Amino acid sequence: MADTALIDRNKTAVIIIDFQVGSLGFFPKEIEDGLISRANQVSAAARQKGIPVIFLRFQKAERTPDTELHPQLVVQSGELVLAKKKSSPFSTTDLDERLKKQGINTLVILGVYTGGAVLSTVKWAAEMDYQMFVLSDCCAERDEEVQRVLMAKVLTHKTTVLTAKSFLELLAGS
Repeated sequence: MADTALIDRNKTAVIIIDFQVGSLGFFPKEIEDGLISRANQVSAAARQKGIPVIFLRFQKAERTPDTELHPQLVVQSGELVLAKKKSSPFSTTDLDERLKKQGINTLVILGVYTGGAVLSTVKWAAEMDYQMFVLSDCCAERDEEVQRVLMAKVLTHKTTVLTAKSFLELLAGS
């Protein structure tokens, strides 16, 4: 698990997974809007600290409007956007290589479908010795009980689970 006392901005990256039109469209509008708002707050604060923000989107076949990142999600020019074909970005992209080239060893993970993409990413990243923070209110699962169990019992074995507010406070102090 990541040390909550310090965030080394030179070794940290924010990873935003599957904040896509199609994925977010399965959630009520207030949940969708809240996820996007918090993701934008986290990414803006990370950018201010010089922390890279990386976007991942699921695209198994051809690109469609549903596979595009949500238009309200702020993606700045030059930021990395990778298309993945499976739940974990580590299995079908060069994400690990790119992170290692930058000296990144800590990931801040936000994502849609906690039981799919987020869990898969955490499991792969743990095997590769990344330290991780998962921002609980920047992740979503259609089944609220599955979300609760994953955040309270499953992910805590491999990562530090925080809210976006707690992470922003931690980041402000680094």
